[in-house]
This record gives sequence, structure tokens and C-alpha cells, in this order.
Amino acid sequence: MYSFGEAIIKKKNKTALVAIEAIASRIFVLRGQRVMLDADLAALYGVTTKRLNEQVRRNLERFPSDFMF
Repeated sequence: MYSFGEAIIKKKNKTALVAIEAIASRIFVLRGQRVMLDADLAALYGVTTKRLNEQVRRNLERFPSDFMF
């Protein structure tokens, strides 16, 4: 769901618009792979890095195999 340079993020019945440029500036290319740091991803979703990593570990089956390395 992208609309004119904005991305829509839904969280607990709240909708926030995030500029695509803000997301794109946090994506790095490392050894030919596009990566995003966990701290940046957590900030994007409005949670702590610790909480993001806990949820990824608890729900590994919901994430693609190349989600983290």
C-alpha cells in the first residue's frame, strides 16, 4: 500500500503514514543484499529493539528464512 511517497503502517488500530524516503534511507546494501538494522526496523514500528528481537525469536515460522542472518 504505497501512495505518493508514503507508506501506511498499521499498529493496534492506529494508522501512521511514513515517508518512503525515511524508510529507504535506512536500507543498506551489504555484500549485495539489502539489509535494515533491527534498531531502525524497531523504530519504524514504534517498539524497542529488544521487543522486536523477542517477537522474531518467538515467531520464527512467521518470518521468511532470509529475514535475518
